[in-house]
Amino acid sequence: MSRPSRLVLLGHPVAHSLSPRIQNAALRAAGIPLEYVTMDVAPAQLRATLRTLRSEGAAGNITIPFKQAVFGICDHVTNIAERAGAVNTFWVQDGALIGDNTDVAGFEFAARDLLESARADLPKRVALLGAGGAASAVAAAIHDWDGAELLVWSRNPAQAEALVHRFALARAEPDLLQAVKGAELVINATPMGMADDVLPVPISALSRKCPVLDLVYRKGETAWVRAARDAGHPASDGLPMLVEQAARSFRRWLGVEPNREVMWGALN
Repeated sequence: MSRPSRLVLLGHPVAHSLSPRIQNAALRAAGIPLEYVTMDVAPAQLRATLRTLRSEGAAGNITIPFKQAVFGICDHVTNIAERAGAVNTFWVQDGALIGDNTDVAGFEFAARDLLESARADLPKRVALLGAGGAASAVAAAIHDWDGAELLVWSRNPAQAEALVHRFALARAEPDLLQAVKGAELVINATPMGMADDVLPVPISALSRKCPVLDLVYRKGETAWVRAARDAGHPASDGLPMLVEQAARSFRRWLGVEPNREVMWGALN
């Protein structure tokens, strides 16, 4: 695969993303003369934007709210993107728009890192809050966890039903408190807490010492992560997932392994 003409991040909104800091630090460290930039795209312009990027031979990432929409636009998708039903990474090959999902590996890394720090085994009961593109990647990863049951709660019940329909281990739970009751891992894959201190679920509803993984990230961590940790729960925000999926995307586009230490250093 030839080197992309440019690297972009498509989203709406997208200004809050830390991905440019991470990717540009890795590009400089690797001596690659490209710049990774954000593109705030109105939903009505998504298809036209992707047509232009395909004609230019560009590559990049997809973030909220387009991961599932881009899955339906790509000419071809990888097996893992097919499983997730969502795309967060794209490139052009032989004139075709190819979609991948590095969020799956990013989540797997972040979850196992959290569970290892908590000295916990892979959970048998997992609660997932949200049913969008990030949640699809979570479900695709947990699909390979032996014997795991995944309970999905969403503010959009129809979206939750559509997600669990694709995964035998998953079932929708319309009651938030019932979804997290008895869970051995609770994951927030909604935007809640991104721009405010709203908690996706009360800490008091969690099982004792249940690990908490918030896919949202903010400077100083999210209020939910801080509150969970203060109450004795192992907790992590979305930065480990962000960095790992970014590293996997970098390798996909450029065929070289990025320096992860440099990527993490760009966040300080």
